[in-house]
Amino acid sequence: MSEKSVHVTGEERGEGRFPKGLVLRLFAYLIAGHLFAGFLYLLFMMGGQNQ
Repeated sequence: MSEKSVHVTGEERGEGRFPKGLVLRLFAYLIAGHLFAGFLYLLFMMGGQNQ
């Protein structure tokens, strides 16, 4: 083994925090998905009143 010991934080194995870009994209997709679902709901509610 090497004489120099390196402190392992878990980030090398992917056990660290989520990347900032991933968090921002996930948040944006959630907001966009809810807005799209709300728009569809509004369309169906308005379409159902015309009977």
